[in-house]
Amino acid sequence: MTLTGLISQYVRQNWRPYLLSALMLASVSALTVFIPRQVGHVVDGLVNGTLGEEALLAQLGWLVLAGIAIYFLRVAWRLQLFAASYRLGAQLRQRLYARLCQQGPHFFQQKRTGDLMALATNDIDSVEMASGEAMLAGFDGTLTLIMVVAMMSLGVDGRLAAAALLPFPLMALAFWRISNHIHQASRDSLDAFGKLNDHVQETLTGVRTLRALGLEDRSATRFSELAEAAASASLRAQRWEAAFEPAVGITLVSATALTLGLGGYLVWRGELTIGALTAFSMYLGQLIWPMFAAGWVLALMERGRAAWGRLQPTLDAPLTVDDHGALDAVLPGALVFDGITFSYPGHQALALSGLSLVLPEGHTLGLVGPTGAGKSTVLRLILRQYAAQSGHAAWGGKALQDYRLDALNRAISWVPQEPFLFSASIADNIALAKAGATRAEIEQAARLASIHDDIDRMPQGYDTPVGEKGIALSGGQRQRVAIARAMLTDAPLLLLDDALSAVDTQTETDILHHLRTARMGRTALIVSHRLSAVMDADHILVLKDGRVSEQGDHASLLELNGWYAAQWRYQQLEASLDAA
Repeated sequence: MTLTGLISQYVRQNWRPYLLSALMLASVSALTVFIPRQVGHVVDGLVNGTLGEEALLAQLGWLVLAGIAIYFLRVAWRLQLFAASYRLGAQLRQRLYARLCQQGPHFFQQKRTGDLMALATNDIDSVEMASGEAMLAGFDGTLTLIMVVAMMSLGVDGRLAAAALLPFPLMALAFWRISNHIHQASRDSLDAFGKLNDHVQETLTGVRTLRALGLEDRSATRFSELAEAAASASLRAQRWEAAFEPAVGITLVSATALTLGLGGYLVWRGELTIGALTAFSMYLGQLIWPMFAAGWVLALMERGRAAWGRLQPTLDAPLTVDDHGALDAVLPGALVFDGITFSYPGHQALALSGLSLVLPEGHTLGLVGPTGAGKSTVLRLILRQYAAQSGHAAWGGKALQDYRLDALNRAISWVPQEPFLFSASIADNIALAKAGATRAEIEQAARLASIHDDIDRMPQGYDTPVGEKGIALSGGQRQRVAIARAMLTDAPLLLLDDALSAVDTQTETDILHHLRTARMGRTALIVSHRLSAVMDADHILVLKDGRVSEQGDHASLLELNGWYAAQWRYQQLEASLDAA
């Protein structure tokens, strides 16, 4: 869909405010055209001596009333039209946000966060301006032009009108060339702003890393380069927009010279009155707005086209994982993977190869193995962040793709390797998992995650702000807050993706004990590099190169004397050395 198609569709759906604005603008144009003709009659009456004092006051009164009516009508149509255009901007932002929320990790690997933020701000602002300011200026300018030219031709003198309009085709050609340059300059400006926005976002997110590596000067230099590029691109666009004014000025001066030359000749010959020439001159002055409006509309539409050209691909981007499931609730039962084969988009190597597993309801399954074995990939397939290329995945006897994504999300409590905390208080971050959670429920979840004592020692307790992405907390504290968030829900499945890697072994033991007692009878899948986190699981799978290399419970895996047993002995030795 083109920008024009988008605006046309929106206008059809919201025709009332646009129709009211058009009617009020038409009234403004009619009153504006009325004023010069009325002034012309007053001038002729004064010159001829046929206008008395009482009649003069009446004529002036009509002019004052017309001016007052124009003022209130202009205020009214602005309220109507701009409210409608702002609603379009809000709808586009909601649509963009909803689309981004539905996309999977692969989409965000291809897109820059800063550029997506620019789409939601600058680009949508440009589309919003095209649906508001441009619509206003286009309609008002066109209507005013038609009415003024009609009055010049039919109400004053057609010969003068023809002479005055001679320079206008040249102005139209200049406008066409200028608008083409504005489109490209606007596109470059929006792209440059997106790159600048992305750099700022990355810098603020990784500010501690930059400081640790002493890269402040390099980052500042890069920022200066991007800021200069954005400023230069914006300046180019503004330069081309400014080119409209000389084109309008030259056209108006030429039209005025032609009008005065021919008009003076007609007055000298007695074929035109001074009042008529005065009225015509005022009408010619009123053509300034339609000419400037044409340039303004072209500039806004080209900016909007450039912005829509960047925004539309994101709005229409296909979902990385289709959400066409019909089931609104997950059915109780086992979670089953049967011959699952999967490779990440853009990679030929298989992350999982013919993987099969069964997680009965109410059981705990442990997933261990060397780095890159495919443990986190299993969780991503359960969460449907990706779809397997072959094999069958089911939960409760129904294929995972038969469930709606929001149904799966409600049924799963997931603690990722790098938990994300929002810029809010600790209590607010824990309560995200359960709307309306009481302080007692939040504190109980914190106790289960062994973070309650740490929070009590903080100056503001549970009301302590955690900062951007939890920057005020340590890695272990962030993990435990995320675990508390997961513990607050009653979701039937808990996924822990190496969520205890930043805590000490004693804290890990306490948390696992709390998990077993608090989630008695509920299903859990624990991924961990630390084998002590899965030693009490009902069943343990050892993955290697995307396949199951060993399986069993803790005792049976030790008896196999394979990778699991060797890793267990190594970790136990490491723990004893740390204790010593």
